[in-house]
Amino acid sequence: MTTCLWLQSYGARRLRPALLGRGLRLPGPAPHRAYAPGSGGLPAALLRTDSFVGGRWLPAAAAFPVLDPASGAELGRVADCGAPEARAAVRAAYDAFCSWRGVLAKERSSLLRKWYDLMIQNKEDLAKIITAESGKPLKEAQGEILYSALFLEWFSEEARRVYGDVICTPSKERRVLVLKQPLGVAAIITPWNFPSAMITRKVGAALAAGCTVVVKPAEDTPFSALALAELAHQAGIPPGVYNVVPCSRKKAKDVGEALCTDPLVSKISFTGSTATGKVLLHHAADSVKRVSMELGGNAPFIVFDSANVDQAVTGAMASKFRNSGQTCVCSNRFLVQRGIHDAFVKKLAEAIKANLRVGNGFEERTTQGPLINEKAVEKVEKHVSDALSKGATLVTGGKRHQLGNNFFEPTLLSNVTRDMLCSCEETFGPLAPVIKFDTEEEALAIANATDVGLAGYFYSQDPAQIWRVAEQLEVGMVGINEGLISSVECPFGGVKQSGLGREGSKYGIDEYLEVKYMCFGGL
Repeated sequence: MTTCLWLQSYGARRLRPALLGRGLRLPGPAPHRAYAPGSGGLPAALLRTDSFVGGRWLPAAAAFPVLDPASGAELGRVADCGAPEARAAVRAAYDAFCSWRGVLAKERSSLLRKWYDLMIQNKEDLAKIITAESGKPLKEAQGEILYSALFLEWFSEEARRVYGDVICTPSKERRVLVLKQPLGVAAIITPWNFPSAMITRKVGAALAAGCTVVVKPAEDTPFSALALAELAHQAGIPPGVYNVVPCSRKKAKDVGEALCTDPLVSKISFTGSTATGKVLLHHAADSVKRVSMELGGNAPFIVFDSANVDQAVTGAMASKFRNSGQTCVCSNRFLVQRGIHDAFVKKLAEAIKANLRVGNGFEERTTQGPLINEKAVEKVEKHVSDALSKGATLVTGGKRHQLGNNFFEPTLLSNVTRDMLCSCEETFGPLAPVIKFDTEEEALAIANATDVGLAGYFYSQDPAQIWRVAEQLEVGMVGINEGLISSVECPFGGVKQSGLGREGSKYGIDEYLEVKYMCFGGL
């Protein structure tokens, strides 16, 4: 097993005897700031650093560092898998599929339920891992673990509800049946912003359908994927059914290409940027693989004159600043009608100042953790600078937080126009730009003037307007007088260049099934 390092401020003094017994070394205090007292040590039993293939923990020839985004300190070094390791994982998954596809749906259901139970039993430890590697506030990380586990529970139940069909024919001598069968090996490529939930949303459906998987987690957050592997193993998921191949950013391209071009892979499921999704689609096209893509967004948040301003502000806070604005369904553009504009901006600024606290994710009062890395901070800075140079007004925030490193102040801009970068690009950070509009038609034109369409939100008390706008917004998901829309029971996905397919809900399992028609003649 490659070396795993944990900061002294995680409670290393208390864990030192156990850690040293495993041959692990500990660094000195974090150079930035200590975590909140009582955060405790992270769970040694769940802190895996090797790849997980065929039911075994396998080291790689090299390892890459995983950094704490709050301090920049090295959390540990994880196996840096390359294309050969990825192909070996695919072979292990394919060998396992030959038997897993024949396991009774009831048995697959039971195993997924055991995995869910173990996640709930270990929810506090799993949440600490998320906060450590992603910077997400601990309360949000705890919420993600519950959300993540619920996908396993949901698909454990859906496993027993894969139904076929009987079709009437014009011939007395024929009978027609339709079956649904698992696709095969699925390559699962996931992002860093939800390092646990984005895995279980895909893997739960795949395993319920009878597929096996190879997971390539984001290089910033591999520990969550490996912790899930440990719990899957404990739950009795057979060897080769769930495999994890972590890799560094340097090797990500080769590993992604290996997974997408391997003839033994039947399905690609990816969550990430639109640009990367297009590359993976190109690779998948050569062998005509089934794909699911949950790609970038540029979510509009529209507030009409008839809206309840206080409700709209509450929804805006929830939609924009969760995970410091680093979610694919975060509101990216606020379109506010002229009659209510000033009141909305004033109340939103007050809410930001009163309710948001930037800090380390382990500190109890923190609502805004760090951005994931320096590149993310630079993008927010670029969007703010561009907007101000073109005439936007800074209402609050606008710069790196005094904590330094990857921390950025929650920022509100008014007098924003459509030609600014923050209007036409996904910021993925704590920036709320407000555009003033006059008519419903104008708002819809602005909202739909983009090549992506993942989520959209609007606030109105006019029933007729609600129906009109909901139907005309060119997005896959609409929040109507609601800022939080994700739920395991509901289909998640977008239109245009925001992706293909749906995840979660009763529709999610269909992404891993193929339809077979059987005609019985001579009866």
